[in-house]
Amino acid sequence: MQKIKGILIPIGGNEDKGKGESEVYTLEFIEGGILARVVAECSVKDPKIVIIPTASSIPVEVGENYKKAFTKLGCTDIHVLDIRSKEDAEKIESIELIRSANCIMFSGGDQSKIAEKIGNTKIHKIINDRYHNEEGFVIAGTSAGAMAMSKEMISGGSSTEAFIKGAVNMDKGLGLIPELIIDTHFIQRGRFGRQSEAVARFPELLGIGLAEDTGLIIKKGVEFEVIGSGMIIVFDPKNLGHNNERVLEIGTPMTMTNLVVHVLSSGDRFNIETRKVKVLPLDAEIPFI
Repeated sequence: MQKIKGILIPIGGNEDKGKGESEVYTLEFIEGGILARVVAECSVKDPKIVIIPTASSIPVEVGENYKKAFTKLGCTDIHVLDIRSKEDAEKIESIELIRSANCIMFSGGDQSKIAEKIGNTKIHKIINDRYHNEEGFVIAGTSAGAMAMSKEMISGGSSTEAFIKGAVNMDKGLGLIPELIIDTHFIQRGRFGRQSEAVARFPELLGIGLAEDTGLIIKKGVEFEVIGSGMIIVFDPKNLGHNNERVLEIGTPMTMTNLVVHVLSSGDRFNIETRKVKVLPLDAEIPFI
């Protein structure tokens, strides 16, 4: 595994936490403190934050919402980079913003838009290079913005057709954390089945299911800490005793044995390389999320 100096913060999303169901009304994670933790992980006191609402169907409104949220947290150097095409991702002004940012925040929406419009562009390369080589450089993403961090990215699929081959659709993401397959809104939308199929398809990888208002602080690409008010589910398929994903026809029920599953919450830690869990002691104080 290549040594990584930056910090990755995937967040499970929380679309209903606000004044209404529409993402335009949702001021995500302020109450739970996750955005505050994003700011705290930056290497400077008043970080330059670049918000990328590419995944959203309403990027202008979502960008403004995040500007208000970060302003409430005391930040003053906040920018919205509204990328709607690969051409936008190659513009000089886009490149300069990414080069000078302390923190990049990907919004929710459709993760395929991030892969399509930012993947394999100049700013994708800069983001990846800075993440690998710069201490204190933070990349955060909520919902679709978290899912796009994977190399093998869940692009969609049914939650109701659990454990049926074909319940999950896969595509290529930004590849920032290639060891993980990340899914979001995990508990609230019942996505256990589609993540199970994802790791059956790629049994060398770890599956991560993030509940809403819950995230990970991934440092050096090796160990993560759980933050937020919910839980995460870790799927470890390393020792699968039976996996019939490759031989089944679409629509057929799947069989998997010896799939290891961990349920973790705030303060718990997991080592991606060793696949070892460090659980917060029962008498410990819950840490700042």
